[in-house]
Amino acid sequence: MIDPVTLFFALGVIAGLLRSDLKMSSGLYETLSVFLLVAIGLKGGVELARAEVAQLLWPIVIVALMGCGTPLVAYPVLRRLGRLSQPDAASIAAHYGSVSVVTFAVCVSYLARLAVPFEGHMAVFLVILEVPALAIGVLLAKGIGRETRWAVLAREVLCGKAVVLLTGSLLIGWISGADGLQGLERFYMDLFKGMLSLFLLGMGLITAARLEDVRRSGAFLVGFGILMPLVSAVGGVVVGQALGLSVGGTTLLATLYASASYIAAPAAMRIAIPEANPALSIGAALGVTFPFNVFVGVPLYHWMATLAHRTGG
Repeated sequence: MIDPVTLFFALGVIAGLLRSDLKMSSGLYETLSVFLLVAIGLKGGVELARAEVAQLLWPIVIVALMGCGTPLVAYPVLRRLGRLSQPDAASIAAHYGSVSVVTFAVCVSYLARLAVPFEGHMAVFLVILEVPALAIGVLLAKGIGRETRWAVLAREVLCGKAVVLLTGSLLIGWISGADGLQGLERFYMDLFKGMLSLFLLGMGLITAARLEDVRRSGAFLVGFGILMPLVSAVGGVVVGQALGLSVGGTTLLATLYASASYIAAPAAMRIAIPEANPALSIGAALGVTFPFNVFVGVPLYHWMATLAHRTGG
């Protein structure tokens, strides 16, 4: 059975393709995104309070290092096979090296519907994987030189909405613990899936508007937008197995590696690599990879994680 939140995304895409007058105001869209970021961060912080933080340091290092590999693999493929310019290839590689919070939320909803448990500190990995690929993208595009505006880039990346809200709410959840957040649990946890469904409805409308960019990008970027997540997901399953994560945790890690950023990355790349064409990176990430992950990827990654645990155990 298809998850209802996925069907809301499909409804948004169909409405957009039919040129319906259905719209979502920017204010509501912004509010829903803030809600999802805070809810994910709080839940991760509460679980982090129950864990031994020192035991997470090595897994965090491994997850971050493996995350850096994605843009390094994507860049030569985009340059040689896609024949893209250096700025465009670096920008797209950065988008695919960073992660999508909404795809993570879709996977959380999927696992909850199937009653598949997962490690609560997965939200920490979400925060960690937001940043490194963006810096690597800049290095791939320009190298290290005087013209690189590192202070501006660092501020854009580290002070961006996604990182600030995820990190801040993670710390609040960690400091407060489950007992301290009892008064907020009904709002942030019980309403999570409903808010996600509305957000995905808006995402569907935006995706439909981006399909023209995908058509202009050509067959190569469409293929890249599907195959790159699959390769990254395999890496996520391998890392999840090596770290001893559960099936649910491995599924989430594979989903993180397979996702592509369309919130933090476009903002950072606009400042760091202004000569790159944003239609290529956002069109591939939002027009191809996000729908693929929502409809096909997440269930597939769960199957991969389950199979890996059965054969490995």
